[in-house]
Formats: sequence, C-alpha cells, structure tokens
Amino acid sequence: MPRLWNETIDAHRQAVHEAILHATAELVRAHGLLSVTMSKIAENTGIGRATLYKYFPDVEAILRAWHQRQVEDHLRQLADIRDRVTDPRDRLDAVLHAYARISRERHSHDRPGHQLAAVLHQGPQLVHAQQQVQDLIKDSLIEAAATGDLRDDVAPDELAAFCVHALSAAASLRSEAAIRRLVTVTIAGLRPPS
Repeated sequence: MPRLWNETIDAHRQAVHEAILHATAELVRAHGLLSVTMSKIAENTGIGRATLYKYFPDVEAILRAWHQRQVEDHLRQLADIRDRVTDPRDRLDAVLHAYARISRERHSHDRPGHQLAAVLHQGPQLVHAQQQVQDLIKDSLIEAAATGDLRDDVAPDELAAFCVHALSAAASLRSEAAIRRLVTVTIAGLRPPS
C-alpha cells in the first residue's frame, strides 16, 4: 500500500479513537458513570456500535484509555515546566505548583459521585504514573539540594513521596491562593531543620 494511504488510515483511526474518548468523558460528566452505555457512546460519536467494539470491548476500557491519556498529558506538562526553568530552586517551585494544580483539576471528575475515581484510580498503570511523578519531583529535589537549601537528612525518594502526598490535598482547595499556600508549606517541610 502507498505510504499516503497508510498515513490517512492511521489518522482516521486516531481521530475515531479520540472521538470515542471525548464522547465518553462528556457523557460521564453530563449523566454519571452508571448511565453510560456503548450504545450511547456510539450515538454520540456518530459511529456504529460494531465499529465502536472494534476499538474497545466495553465502557471501562474506554475510560481507562481516556484516563491514560490524561495521565500522559499531566506528565508531559510537568516535564515541560521542569525543562523551561533553569534555576533549580525555581524549577522545584514551578513543578510543585504545577503538580498541585493538576491534583486539583484531576479530582474534579471525582466530585459527582466518586464512581469514576473508583474505576480509574486503581491498577498498575496508576502506580506507574505515580512513580513517574515522584521520580520527576525527586530529580528536581536532587538538583535543588545542591544549592544547600533542602534538607539532607531524608532521602530524596522519601521527600518526593512527601511532596506528592502533601500536594494531593490541593484536590479540596478552591483557589489559586490556597494552592500557593499549600506549596509554600510543603517547601517549608523540605528545608533543613533549624
């Protein structure tokens, strides 16, 4: 087959895949997890059910794919922020602020009933994603520690875990000012004891 043909088919498949993920997320937001069916997803995307089943076996598989895409986007955002800032202390601050904002955003889909969170926030892919975030924060901590501003009596892995858990509290915060205060308190916990 000509290369252009393959690229066109791949682009079409990717567009259908994205449309399915988008329609499913919108249906869950609008009507709740328990009301979403493969028939409704097919109807909202404008494709036949048979085509839908070629892409995904069930609603849960679609939700997992959507969630994986969200996780990858968040990791990419954190890496982009890390790579844009040159000063190690500023880089750590920027990464922690970004992670706190992401924590707040990602929990917005949990509020209407916690059903979606129960399905998505489990399994090995979530553990892997959390480890990637911790590793990214750990690398920023190691760089910032070279300035002498961070404690050295706790291993970087433990400090990264502390940051991730502390900043997960951003999920319940309502304002940017509250997020800034949370990050300030978290960074204070990273400073050497006086």
